[in-house]
Amino acid sequence: MIIKVINTSHHPLPQYETPQSAGLDLRAYLPEGSVTMKPLERALIPTGLYMELPVGYEAQIRPRSGLALKKGITLLNSPGTIDADYRGQLCVLLVNLSQEDFIVNDGERIAQMVVAKHEQAQWQEAVELSETERGAGGFGHTGTK
Repeated sequence: MIIKVINTSHHPLPQYETPQSAGLDLRAYLPEGSVTMKPLERALIPTGLYMELPVGYEAQIRPRSGLALKKGITLLNSPGTIDADYRGQLCVLLVNLSQEDFIVNDGERIAQMVVAKHEQAQWQEAVELSETERGAGGFGHTGTK
C-alpha cells in the first residue's frame, strides 16, 4: 500500500524496525528544543508528518512498550485513531505516569503507528438479540481460573 505523506520535520519518514513489525515508529518534532514532562503531566507532541490514508483504512497510534516499561510514558487515548479524511499534523498525546520528570527530545521515538483496514457498521434496530452461553456476563464474568 502506498500512503502519501508530507514530512515537514528534518527526521526520516517512519519505518518498520524489523521485517515483520506491525508498527512504524513516530518521532517527536521539536525544533525549538525539548519538552519536560512532570509526573502525571500530559503533552501533545508534534511529529511534523501529514498523511493521506486510503479510504477504508485508519492509523492507530499506540505506546512504545520500552518507554512504558522503562520510563512510565504512555498515551492517554490509546490507541488513538487517525481517520482517512484527516489532513492535519500527526501529534501524539503523551502522559508521564512515572514519579520523575521525563524529557522528550527532538527526534526521539515516542509512539508507534499501525495502519489497519476497517469496516463501517450499519445499525439494524431490534427488539431482542440472539441467546449465547455468555449472555450478559460482563467484566470478570469468566473468573480467575
